[in-house]
This record gives sequence, C-alpha cells and structure tokens, in this order.
Amino acid sequence: MELSKRTMKLTPSATVGASNKAKQLIQSGIDVINLSIGEPDFTTPKEITDATIQAIESGKTSFYTPASGLTGLKQAIKERIKADYQVDYGLDQISVTTGAKMALYALMQVLVDPSDEVLLPRPSWVSYQQQVVLAGGVPVMVETNPQFKLTVAALEQARTSQSKVLILNSPQNPTGIIYSQAELMAIGNWAVAHDIIIIADDIYGKLIYNGNRFCSPIQLTNRIAQATIMVNGVSKAYSMTGWRIGYIAGNRDVIQKVNSLLSHTTGNPAAASQYAAIAALKSDQAEVALMRQAFEERLNTIYPLVKQIPGFEMNQKPQGAFYLFPKVTAALQLIGINSSKELADRLLTQAHVAVVDGGAFGMPGYLRLSYATDLADLKVAVTRIAGFMNQYLEKELSGGIGIGTD
Repeated sequence: MELSKRTMKLTPSATVGASNKAKQLIQSGIDVINLSIGEPDFTTPKEITDATIQAIESGKTSFYTPASGLTGLKQAIKERIKADYQVDYGLDQISVTTGAKMALYALMQVLVDPSDEVLLPRPSWVSYQQQVVLAGGVPVMVETNPQFKLTVAALEQARTSQSKVLILNSPQNPTGIIYSQAELMAIGNWAVAHDIIIIADDIYGKLIYNGNRFCSPIQLTNRIAQATIMVNGVSKAYSMTGWRIGYIAGNRDVIQKVNSLLSHTTGNPAAASQYAAIAALKSDQAEVALMRQAFEERLNTIYPLVKQIPGFEMNQKPQGAFYLFPKVTAALQLIGINSSKELADRLLTQAHVAVVDGGAFGMPGYLRLSYATDLADLKVAVTRIAGFMNQYLEKELSGGIGIGTD
C-alpha cells in the first residue's frame, strides 16, 4: 500500500517513544523512573474536576459545541490573558483547540505553504519540525548562543526570501531558558522589519522560578504584538495534560481560517474538557502557585546533584518549565560510546531511568531530564544515573579502561 510522501517524511515523537519504552519495562515488573515525559505528576485540582462533574451531571456536555470552542471558555481565556498579560483580545481573536499541540499544527496548516521556511531554534521541541513538514514547509534550524537563545545576528544569517514564520518558546522545552524583554524586543523588531510572523508558544509561562520574570512578545509594542500569534493551554500549569485543551490568540483572519480548519478536522474539543478549562482559568490560581513552588523546589534540589554526575555538564540553571538539559559529551567519552541516544538507551536498560536523547531536539550530545515527578523519585533517579557513570569513572581511575574504549 503506497503511503503519502508527506507522512513518509515523518519520524515518531522521541519523547512519546521514550516514555512508551519506559512504560513497557514498568509493566514487565522493572522499577523504571520515567524522566522522559513533560507531564506534571499532580492530579488535576479538585475544584476543576468538581466543576466538570457538575457540568456533566447537568447535561451540558452531551452535545456538539462550536468548533472553535464554547463562548464561555473564550471569555475565560480572554479574561485570563488580560489578567496575566495585560493584553485585551476580542472573542473573535481566540480559538480553542484539542491541546496546544493541535493549536500549533493548525497554525502550520494555515500559515505555511510549500517551500515556506519556518525558523526554529536549535534546540527546540520535537514536534515543531514535523508539523512544518506536514504543512509542506521547510524547517530551518537556527543556531543559538551558549545560553540556548536566538539572537538577531543568527536569525539574520538564517533568513532567506522564503522565511515566513519564527517559533519562540519561552520558557523553553528542552532547556528551561527564558528570553528577557530586551531580547524579545530585539527579535520582535527584526521580525516586523522582515514581515516574519512570530508564533509565541507560551505553554510554560506560569512555571517560572527563583525570581525570574516571564515576558511574551504580545506584551511588547503594538507592531510586535500584531505580528505575533500566541499559543497556550491548560496542560502544564494546571496539571491537565489528559484533558487536551489549548488555545490560540491573535490576528482575526488567522483565527477565522483556524476555525474553518478545525471544523473539518477535530470538530469541537471535548465539551467536558472545555468546562474543566473554564473552571481552571477562572480559579484563583492558588493551586497553580502551589505546583509551581513544588517544581521550583525540585529544580533547586536536583540541579546541583545532576551537575556532580561524572561527564554531565550544566553551565546554566534553568529558569522555567520543568526540564534539565545537560551536555553529556564527556560522559560519552568516559563510557566509550558515540551517541547520546545510546547513552539514553543504556540509562533506561541498565540504570532504569528514562530520559530523552538531545538529538530529538536537534542537539545530539545532550540529554533531557524532566523534573515533573516527585522529589523522592528524582533523587533516586539521579543516584542511579550517578552510580551508572561512577562505575566507568572508577574503571578509568584504576586503569581498567581508557578514554574512548568500552
């Protein structure tokens, strides 16, 4: 059976694949600690689930909703954006999607034609590149500075007459970096000058630690805000990954075409999930604050421990999201292997800790570790990784192996 050329170009999600391998080992009875998936370990706050149950029991969730989402949910999104960003969108500038991933996919379909280039930082989230390919576009990986940030100079070097879209994710997956207001202003002015559309993936915008501050391009000048389409959702900050509600805010013409696309693809997001999202966005945000504090404690506890693992290098502490992204080229040399993918495989099968190869994010020689799990398990996981690496360090020190051999 002949398959479409566009799907033949796709590769499976590395993060989902790593998590699935971990789950298979767990099901077989092996005690694996899964640090591969970006999913909070908290259950959805009770006030959200209670509101959803009430909506179900009152019969509100039995029927189709508008493809672009309930008016009540759009109103809640509008109010939450106004409270968090001090930016006011009209309801016709907001669309609700089946998760933020679908929001990004829809935007690629609406904005990108064949041969259009989409600029992506290296490293960046695994699905951006694949979604560009599905739209027939050309993903262009732009090199970042030592802090994993894009600069105007690097963007200008990558820009061609075909460059159309730039994706900015701050706090970023997989590095946890945050762009400052000044950095975003420079990039935003550059994008406006060259008629490049900015997609601001703000999904981790509420997960900021240790006094750092979050800023989005939509909060800058009117010209930058008008050139920006914001993507967000309830999955990360509200621990609602299973509910699948994301949203888009921006240009009315773009939103209209997104809505048309959704009407022919997903239809409406699940009605029950939409009522859950209303409750989440209209809550007092106290539960969000508690979960954020827990993530901050985990970061501050395990970051220095990971830095001490032989062969692991981290020169910058993450500022947001819930990932560590250590460089492991020295670890590869110590073990005598050639790739971070092989190191990730060995950590899973021998140390029983699931992590993701940095190559999946365009950055081989690194690993992504999620700290979106409880602190006790995180400490055990780091101990296991350290124990795995220490056995090679001890062999080297005793003369049992040499660098570059196994």
